[in-house]
Amino acid sequence: MMIRKLMIALTLLVGVSTVQAADWGTLSAEQQRVLANYQSRWSQLNPTQRQRLADGSQRWLSLDAEQRQTTLQRFQRWQELPEPQRQALTRRMEQFRQLSPEQQKQMRNRLQRFKNLSPEQRQSLRSRFQEMSPEQRRRAFDRMRSQRQQNPAFRGGGNRQQRPRQPRQ
Repeated sequence: MMIRKLMIALTLLVGVSTVQAADWGTLSAEQQRVLANYQSRWSQLNPTQRQRLADGSQRWLSLDAEQRQTTLQRFQRWQELPEPQRQALTRRMEQFRQLSPEQQKQMRNRLQRFKNLSPEQRQSLRSRFQEMSPEQRRRAFDRMRSQRQQNPAFRGGGNRQQRPRQPRQ
């Protein structure tokens, strides 16, 4: 059971690779050990699957014990999610992968800024967002985009301090 979880976790660890898929014999002994459950059907996997597994096994081998434990815990949480939620998250991840490296960096910076907010501030933002109509959300995103274009201080996170925001009345 643990090996199966490991195999699935490996597939989640890696992104799409443009390198040609590895043949079983070209994998290192350590990679073959990690991927042993796939040996009998390796040649039947499509090239993208083989490459993802090979890349994932290499990445798994580079993790220390604590990182491996964290990965397994995250995978377990993933398995516990309802299927529609997993599908939505998978779609979002694919959309993220389609962004340019600069756009991905901006997204990561925004997420970090959000994580740096207090729990109350995060909840307030979530509540305000959920209460907005689709049109209000679109206008808010348009305003943010316009602010970023007009003022470089709004771009990508920087080191500026976050001011506490007063909840709207």
